[in-house]
Amino acid sequence: MFGMLMQGFVTSLEVFGLTLLGAVPLGVVIALGRLSKFTPLRLITQLYISIMRGTPLMLQMFAVFFMPYYVFGIKTGAGFKFTACIIAFIINYAAYFAEIYRSGIQSMPTGQYEAAQVLGYSPSQTFFRIILPQVIKRILPAMGNEIITLIKDTSLAFSVGVAEMFTTSKALVASQRTMVPFMIAAAIYWVTCLFIEFCLSRAEKKLGYYHD
Repeated sequence: MFGMLMQGFVTSLEVFGLTLLGAVPLGVVIALGRLSKFTPLRLITQLYISIMRGTPLMLQMFAVFFMPYYVFGIKTGAGFKFTACIIAFIINYAAYFAEIYRSGIQSMPTGQYEAAQVLGYSPSQTFFRIILPQVIKRILPAMGNEIITLIKDTSLAFSVGVAEMFTTSKALVASQRTMVPFMIAAAIYWVTCLFIEFCLSRAEKKLGYYHD
């Protein structure tokens, strides 16, 4: 039983890790588009964020999974389930991360930019060397909440047939007629979230030298 649950947990971690790997940098790009002075780009990113945050993640997974066939007439194999799941998770979480980034960037005092300009920094140097480190410190608690939510949201992958830990535990409960698999799965989710909280807490302390 435990071995099967751990196999499902590995799949959950794959969904979690690949989502972060794609959504964290994509969120930066979307946030910069959201802050752009080019109106069409700003409106497009606003619409994207609105749709991603305003519709269920499960529905987005269905849309990504069925779109190749119903829109383009392309038949996909069984292996596409996992790919569709990852794509949906990335585009969904990138929208949430983008809004967190945007709030952090906009919270920076104007004087930071003016001081950097006086010192001869270019806009890109100002952003990456001065603004971004301080923004990371400010947004870390909010990012932490989303990351913890993500590890639990991996259970939604079952909707497109990805056998992660929740799906495995549900199958074990049905076959063995015991609630123990659910209890073990809950404990694994909890311990994982505790570990993530610990890592984020250490990161906040390391960034403590950036004072407001």
